[in-house]
Amino acid sequence: MTGKTIRICALAMGIALFGALSVCLQVPIFENYYLCLGYLVMAVYCYSFGPLSGAIVGALGVVLYCLVISGLRGMPGWALGNALIGVVLGFTFKATKKMDNRLAARLIELGAIVVSAAVGILGIKSITESILYLQPFIVRTAKNFTAFVADLVMLIISLPFAAAMDGKIRKILPKLFAESANEQICNK
Repeated sequence: MTGKTIRICALAMGIALFGALSVCLQVPIFENYYLCLGYLVMAVYCYSFGPLSGAIVGALGVVLYCLVISGLRGMPGWALGNALIGVVLGFTFKATKKMDNRLAARLIELGAIVVSAAVGILGIKSITESILYLQPFIVRTAKNFTAFVADLVMLIISLPFAAAMDGKIRKILPKLFAESANEQICNK
């Protein structure tokens, strides 16, 4: 298999895992909100595969989940918010993996998680839903605050797991990462 085929298969697996973990393992924390364990998969993809893969897994994983569970209710804003979160975290993790100071790297990663989740969920998701449901932005933001907290907690919990899985993923898919390294060398 070529590197592109492996990447497509890895993305499809990530999307399916996001959907499956979100559907099958729901950990309730508030009234009708739960820790979305799909964010664990999204964090791993952001950490190991980068911003585009993280955004695709986060956005299309939500689409898959929503189609299985609730139709398209809430999906457009959540998918767009996850795409932004995936891009921001993917670029952040790519930069912090190169840092020697692990404490500073973790603090930067935590800051990126908080800011990207706030913009993605409280901003993009709320704006999208405000337009779709013809409700004031402040009303949608208030309704999305619980989702923001739940998603934020899950992303923070996922960070050590994503970092630990990075080396294992690189061993399982060496051809994928070797081709990425060769492309980077050739593009310099």
